[in-house]
Amino acid sequence: MCDARPEMAGPAWQWHGPLLCPAATRRPFSRSISGSYCTDAPPGRRACIYSSRSTRIGCLGVPSGIQDSFSSKQSHSLPTNKVAKHGMAGACARAALALALWCALAAAAAGQTGQWLRAHATFYGGADASGTMGGACGYGNLYAQGYGTRTAALSTALFAGGAACGQCYKLVCDRKTDPTWCKPGVSVTVTATNFCPPNWSIPSDRGGWCNPPRPHFDMAQPAWEKIGVYRGGIIPVIYRRVSCVKKGGVRFAINGHDYFNLVLVTNVAGPGSIRAMDVRGSRTPDWMSMARNWGANWHSLTYLNGQGLSFRVTVTDGQTIVFANVVPPSWRFGQSFASNLQFSL
Repeated sequence: MCDARPEMAGPAWQWHGPLLCPAATRRPFSRSISGSYCTDAPPGRRACIYSSRSTRIGCLGVPSGIQDSFSSKQSHSLPTNKVAKHGMAGACARAALALALWCALAAAAAGQTGQWLRAHATFYGGADASGTMGGACGYGNLYAQGYGTRTAALSTALFAGGAACGQCYKLVCDRKTDPTWCKPGVSVTVTATNFCPPNWSIPSDRGGWCNPPRPHFDMAQPAWEKIGVYRGGIIPVIYRRVSCVKKGGVRFAINGHDYFNLVLVTNVAGPGSIRAMDVRGSRTPDWMSMARNWGANWHSLTYLNGQGLSFRVTVTDGQTIVFANVVPPSWRFGQSFASNLQFSL
């Protein structure tokens, strides 16, 4: 398994998180591997890797001894001919950087969008998950929307005020921590469709499982029972973000009233969650920004009745798609419209 965590290369390497590198300094990663990296000036000493879609995967700290190996004056591929100049330590550091960057790209290509983290999981909604319908993301009937019974309500630490709606997570029960109630050798992938609110009247370790800052999944019972034994009630899990796989295109449901257009976006593949959204009417010259109203619902305060509608949607990995004229001028509040476009995994 390719582990993209750069700290494994030694204490001099640190993951810098969601940092953006100027496009002007971006360089091809290599001649044989799709993607690119970029550098910035000291004291940052960061090398960032991008996918072939120009989506930033991450940044690594570069030890000062090999900073010049990543300057714009050097070859566009990772250097291999400077061992004599930098010595064995520099060569090893360059090899570690190359391996870490390659692993990050390979992980992204495989849809492994997050590192494994620890949490706990409980269940709700009954054996048929009928009690999970609705929810704080606004998806309504989860069966009809295609989310089924593989869903979960997220604690405050994960829900992020609704920004996590639609994200997908792979969970495994941690048998090393609890061999009694964990099922061996199985995993389950769930979609975030609801919010698990805190209960401040109960201690976090005595039933207030969703109290901040705990990461917690309150899963639909059928999904939970894929990895846990019913009598256990609560299980320790390890989890990570994964790409969402969907059938068909992104869908838009139009609700609200005049001067208040509330648009629910569902069936989003790839990262699953939306970062920004704009709307344009067929008689409107410019794009107009929409705001997240609640969950996966976005609103516009412009009168758009009688106009065909186009949406420009940006998901949380940076992909943007324009859904041109996806809603015809004859639309009415309460109707839903399916596109034939979808985000990449």
